[in-house]
Amino acid sequence: MNIGSNIRRLAFLFIALFMALSAGLVYWQVLVAPQVDANPHNNRNCLADEVPVRGRIFDRNGVLLAYSTPSSTGCGYVRHYTDPSLAGLIGYYAGPNFAPTGIEAAYNNYLNGQVGLTKLQNTVNQLLHKPPVGDDIYLTIDDRIQRIVNQDFDVPATIDNVNAFPSNRGSVIVTDPHTGEILAMLSRPLYDPNKLVQQLAQGDLSYYTQLTQNKDQPLLDRPVQATYVPGSIYKTLTLSAAIDSGHTTLNQQFNQQQALGPVYINGEPFGPVGNNIAGYTIHFPVTTEYGFSHSDNVIYAQIGVETGQSTWLNYNNRFYVGQKIPFALPVVTSTVLKNGQPLANNELAADSFGQGYDAVTPLQMSLIDDTIANNGQMMQPQLISKITDASKAILQSTSPQPLGSQQVSSQTATDVRQAMYGVVRCGSGSLTPVKLSTSPWAIIAKTGTGQVSSSGNIPAQAWLVTQAPYYTNNPSQLPSLTIVAMRANGGDGGQDVGPMVTAMYNDIFSQVIKNLPQPPAPNPAYCCQTGLLQLGC
Repeated sequence: MNIGSNIRRLAFLFIALFMALSAGLVYWQVLVAPQVDANPHNNRNCLADEVPVRGRIFDRNGVLLAYSTPSSTGCGYVRHYTDPSLAGLIGYYAGPNFAPTGIEAAYNNYLNGQVGLTKLQNTVNQLLHKPPVGDDIYLTIDDRIQRIVNQDFDVPATIDNVNAFPSNRGSVIVTDPHTGEILAMLSRPLYDPNKLVQQLAQGDLSYYTQLTQNKDQPLLDRPVQATYVPGSIYKTLTLSAAIDSGHTTLNQQFNQQQALGPVYINGEPFGPVGNNIAGYTIHFPVTTEYGFSHSDNVIYAQIGVETGQSTWLNYNNRFYVGQKIPFALPVVTSTVLKNGQPLANNELAADSFGQGYDAVTPLQMSLIDDTIANNGQMMQPQLISKITDASKAILQSTSPQPLGSQQVSSQTATDVRQAMYGVVRCGSGSLTPVKLSTSPWAIIAKTGTGQVSSSGNIPAQAWLVTQAPYYTNNPSQLPSLTIVAMRANGGDGGQDVGPMVTAMYNDIFSQVIKNLPQPPAPNPAYCCQTGLLQLGC
């Protein structure tokens, strides 16, 4: 008997068994670990070395917005949120048995440590029976501005139940138009993410059920998940397209018939209802700029048709209407078409002043507003500033990026800003209940009242697209901020939304962004000198 040969065979057997055992460990602990971990029948989800220590979420200045603490049940961790006004944007995370929402969903793999080098490190951690650790996310949000926006959303409007109506449903987006960074994003009504997470962690669905059955849809993130009829704020796009393509100027003349109507487009009358200027316009002709300042639908129906369907839709495409907007969160696509079909001229006319088939998200209107404030170049909207690992090493960071080629020329953008100034000084934004003209920060704007009912028994969508400050002594000096705000079914955009937007700019520039020079006092004769106002001149 050859004892050495037998020992050699036995050694090979042990080596083979060891390799098989090692392969099994690699298979179960590395290759299929995520699937096993996610299996609802796997009770090891509650073991301390299996449950990820979820990454934190901060604002741009390092203010803590979301974090986790060990659960009182000894199973996993419970998520906490420091600013409930960000519930729509950040969303919530209630453990592996419930689908996360918002940033918690979009960046779930980062927050759970399942991406890149962090994933590799966490594989080692699991082999060493250490809990996985997630990455931290820094938003572009400034929580100081976010809290101001949430507070000022409740600034009372002049509610008369004729022009303006009470509404707790709405959206506000504050942006730096030159970088694309979102500084605040509010969705109303709010819900309590801490209460929701705590109850779901205990298997209590009562609060979640209450939220899902609430007709005001508090779980809906309105800035990106809902579309609305824009009303006259969409004249901003039509004016941009028409000027940039050479189909109008601010000084184009419209006689009385063209301004008041009716004018017939494809057999359909436009005006006299909706001309918005008959009560105080004495002298004709009036101009494109006059029609914008006082929101004349009849004039803008004709400008849209004169621009032409192909050109008008091309500019919509430039502004990402009808396209998927690249953003940290999924965004519902805005549209100006019915089932993608071409528009008849009368349909184009209605779309051109913000009615017809127009349905847009607040984020879409923010992009249009930002482009005009940034001299015609749209910037990619940014919500994520950087992502870091547990050692604070930067794994990913963002920088300002133009979104496509320049949408309109700088001269077109300058003209549109001038027209928006006319709205606030002389037109629909100058009325006493609106408050915009009282701000020392020279807010420029376009008001919008998106009609949703032909009978008028459902209040319109109330909108404002705004920029500030506006320097009349140097129009090429660009506004620092934009605010797009709306109240669902609030009625008149200026009257219902103007007071809160005025308060937001005043508070932001006095409490957060304090280094801006204040614009010069407005020229009291501006409206009469430019012809943008007729009564009292």
